[in-house]
Amino acid sequence: MNVLKPHVSLNVTNIDQSVAFYEKAFGVAATKRRPGYAKFDLEVPLLNLTMQEAPRTGVNASHFGVQVASTDDVVEAKARFEAAGLRTMTEEETSCCYAVQDKVWIEDPDGNSWEVFVVKADAAVMGASPALNKDTSASSTPVGLSQKPDVKPSASSCCGPKTAE
Repeated sequence: MNVLKPHVSLNVTNIDQSVAFYEKAFGVAATKRRPGYAKFDLEVPLLNLTMQEAPRTGVNASHFGVQVASTDDVVEAKARFEAAGLRTMTEEETSCCYAVQDKVWIEDPDGNSWEVFVVKADAAVMGASPALNKDTSASSTPVGLSQKPDVKPSASSCCGPKTAE
């Protein structure tokens, strides 16, 4: 798998204040700014840091991830996760964080979401992602980004899986 860099997504209450803070902390300007959203695509430290405005809930980390070079890398990660017995959730051609992406999600025992994703193109909108697709087991799902509509995106943002209620 061709890993590009780690990804951290933060929920922030004031995007302008947060961008000003991180620009000072990292010594560089944000690489992408949209209403309620900002991205720092850093070389040092090697990090893809995004922020989206969200009400304070006591949880500031939205999710974590690993950015990879291609959809093939996403498929490889999905196969590896499933071979290890992990449940996966996939998205194809989804608009998230002002980018078109393919991704696979897993969730740790404490509910922390991790994504392996590839950015395929810029997008004009934050999200309104199509339904996430949950693959229930490696044995019932062929390798690839298959579609099973029983997971939906979080209501607070396009980023991060939420099990359908």
